[in-house]
Amino acid sequence: MTSCCSLSHLLLAATRRLEAAGIPADEARAEARLLLQAALGLSREQMYLRPDADVDQAGAARFDSLVARRGRREPLAYITGTRAFYGLDFTVSPAVLIPRPETELLVEAALRHLEGVETPRIADVGTGSGCIAIALAAHLPRARAWASDISPEALEVARANAERHGVAGRVTLAEGDRLKPLAASAPFDTILSNPPYIGEREVDALMPEVRDWEPRVALTPGDDALAFYRHLANEAPPLLAAGGLLAVEVGQGQAEAVAALWTEADLKEVNILPDYAGIGRVVRGIAR
Repeated sequence: MTSCCSLSHLLLAATRRLEAAGIPADEARAEARLLLQAALGLSREQMYLRPDADVDQAGAARFDSLVARRGRREPLAYITGTRAFYGLDFTVSPAVLIPRPETELLVEAALRHLEGVETPRIADVGTGSGCIAIALAAHLPRARAWASDISPEALEVARANAERHGVAGRVTLAEGDRLKPLAASAPFDTILSNPPYIGEREVDALMPEVRDWEPRVALTPGDDALAFYRHLANEAPPLLAAGGLLAVEVGQGQAEAVAALWTEADLKEVNILPDYAGIGRVVRGIAR
């Protein structure tokens, strides 16, 4: 098969294309490398050990197609079809929000709370890819999780991820809005959610990878950015076991307002957990 050019040549050219598309230089090179690995089926080690290896024309064409997609600001995770979260690889598609590192704080808060609970019962509201429920089920072998989403397409992705990580028998997926499809399975030891929390008028200011590609229903609840939290404050406490945890991810600047909703809902020990940048990112409270 006719060779085209070397790995290093393709990598340099792709990095420049991505920079020209508005992607920061350090991200552009890293992402070009990941796209090249995906196009050619190479490991990171193979890329480093043989930078001058020749690439055939078919491989170069596959790579060019992937770079063109990223140049249109399609998220890398949608192109490669996977994203790492809490030590596990999750299948993702445009039907689901791409898992973020900040959401791992929600998983950590739940794990701390569930220490000593023999058979934890977990609810995940707006599960998307299933990353929260599945990560917890994978780390807590005796746990059962119930996860809801309004999108049947998202639930298909979550189902594939549950099967991928061997927890499908302990993660029940239900289609419907918020806690409604999960209520019959209460009480829960913890109810978790990374809900839509961006106000409708703020969506246009988001990065194009988010604004133009991720599911809008997973980003915004409408004009009232706190709408989902207001519903949870009303619906979740009666479904928690005594001492159960209600914890949610929140947007920047929202933590105090959500904490006030938790207090008004008569939850105790309400507090705010910061993310790695010191921004209030998780609000938690305990049922009486």
